[in-house]
Amino acid sequence: MKTKVIFLVFSIFFTINTAFAQKKKDAKSIINEKVAIKKYHNKAELQAMQKGELLTLYIERIESLVKTLPYIAFATKPGVTMTTLGIPNTSDNRKMLDMQFEETDKYLGSTKEFQNTFLPYSDTQNLIAAILFYEEIMKSLHTYSEFR
Repeated sequence: MKTKVIFLVFSIFFTINTAFAQKKKDAKSIINEKVAIKKYHNKAELQAMQKGELLTLYIERIESLVKTLPYIAFATKPGVTMTTLGIPNTSDNRKMLDMQFEETDKYLGSTKEFQNTFLPYSDTQNLIAAILFYEEIMKSLHTYSEFR
């Protein structure tokens, strides 16, 4: 009888310990999966679009660049994690990366607000040129490894 009670207590303790044990957090990705541009455009396609569509594309390109360019020393494509890069997957490093992402989102929020207010006054041809330029920058990230 004593053995059964000890076994029961041990089983309950083991179950509770397993249930509440801290799980190792997955390593954070340096570049978000949602950052990639789905489609690149040519000048004729952009000229056929309404200004509202161009404004949306322009803002999307800015967002992609802001969320990618600061990290090109680490990676140029989504999915590369801290562990992949040899960065320790510590709580402090995850917090630091989360804080960086939060600050980037704040910056993008104010930038989008500004762009939504001022961009409608921009010349359509300048908007098209800027979109094409931003897309060329994003395309050039695919050849970034040639500079290493």
